[in-house]
Amino acid sequence: MDAFAHQVIAGLATGGIYASLALAMVMIYNATHHLNFAQGEMAMFATYLCWSMINAGWPYWGSFFATILIAFVLGAAIERIILRPVERAPVLTVVVVFIGLLVILNSLAGWIYTYTIKSFPSPFPTAPPFGSNLVTSHELGAISVTLVVLLLVFLFFRYTPLGLAMRAASQNPESSRLVGIRVGWMLALGWGMAAAIGATAGMMVAPIVFLDPNMMTGILLYAFAAALVGGIDSPGGAVIGGFLVGVLENLIGAYVIGTELKLTVALVLIVGVLIVRPAGLFGKVIVTRV
Repeated sequence: MDAFAHQVIAGLATGGIYASLALAMVMIYNATHHLNFAQGEMAMFATYLCWSMINAGWPYWGSFFATILIAFVLGAAIERIILRPVERAPVLTVVVVFIGLLVILNSLAGWIYTYTIKSFPSPFPTAPPFGSNLVTSHELGAISVTLVVLLLVFLFFRYTPLGLAMRAASQNPESSRLVGIRVGWMLALGWGMAAAIGATAGMMVAPIVFLDPNMMTGILLYAFAAALVGGIDSPGGAVIGGFLVGVLENLIGAYVIGTELKLTVALVLIVGVLIVRPAGLFGKVIVTRV
């Protein structure tokens, strides 16, 4: 029973990371109706920046918040400089741009930091919390950080004028322009927020999977599965899907197929959702009358 409880708690910890990355993907999808295949590489590169600051002598939390700020600026800059010129281009052109951005960030990280696996420090104590072996301090801390981030994002979009303007710009750009909302800048801010959320996920998962340029490949696949399970157009669904995928991954990997095949859980979920309910659990089902 203790082993089962540990698998569930560990799944919630990793699921929170998947939820953060899935939320970032859903935010960009709602704004552009495109999937950002480079979301994981953006998070990975930001994590390397945090690692550099820590190695330079900065305190962990100072590096953490500085990385979030830098990731926000870089995400907004990518939207303005790279994606704005192709916003009206065919879908295939935008997909190629996303894949090119993925390759560029991966190669740039490998060129600067090499492909040697590095350890990333955890800001949480090494001793188990409350003297319990069911959960590690890092797992509990990762869950807490993830919940705080998700709560802040919810409050921002629900109760602030800027958050409401960003929601309006993503849902109805034409009407938003008519009431004076600068839709272009709202999209840039959305990209910045998505990059900052992704950076948080990268810094929380790096102590678990270690730091290397390919660290987010599997994580992005799980996040994509979470976004599809919850609904690719539903931010709340992406969060629930992330925790669900994290728990299922751990339980199925531990008791059914083994840890070597855990990644297939995400693939099975992706294919299953696309076959049974393409809109996801909480996504909108669009019906067109012809």
